[in-house]
Amino acid sequence: MKRLNLMVTVLATVAVLVACGSAEPAATTAAPTTTAAPTTTAAPTTTAAPTTTAAPTTTGAEAEGMTVQISASELGDILVDGDGRTLYLFNPDAQGDPTCYDSCADNWPALEGAAVAGDGVDDALLGTATRTDGTVQATYNGWPLYYFAGDPAAGDTNGQGLNDVWWVVDASGNAIGA
Repeated sequence: MKRLNLMVTVLATVAVLVACGSAEPAATTAAPTTTAAPTTTAAPTTTAAPTTTAAPTTTGAEAEGMTVQISASELGDILVDGDGRTLYLFNPDAQGDPTCYDSCADNWPALEGAAVAGDGVDDALLGTATRTDGTVQATYNGWPLYYFAGDPAAGDTNGQGLNDVWWVVDASGNAIGA
């Protein structure tokens, strides 16, 4: 199982390097979905189990009020969402408008919507930025916040330092390790 997790992490990292390091878009494949079995009049209706993704995907309405908090990690105290998923900043954003779109955003989904300060977070540093598609992205200390698709579980920090542009965020809103 550890070998499978390592292979998934390596493949995700390669995909990120390709997506964020070249002008050509990365190829993606859709996750398999399941469909509900046909129902009969004698049996109750059943529905299919939902599909899952490596990083959370939300709409602005769902993310409205998403808690952002500080959590202890091997890198120090870092910014995470209410579910413990690591949040990152992207150096090219330069504490301004989001710049990660298309294949980059496939690997680095935005934390969409406004955020609410949780444990250890300075509410005055929370804000939002408007993306080119009109959606709102949460910011901290002016940095748009992102997830990494290669972090399958809460507390994972597999995106730390990738391409020397992706960094976890400390309680002051600064990159750790940059």
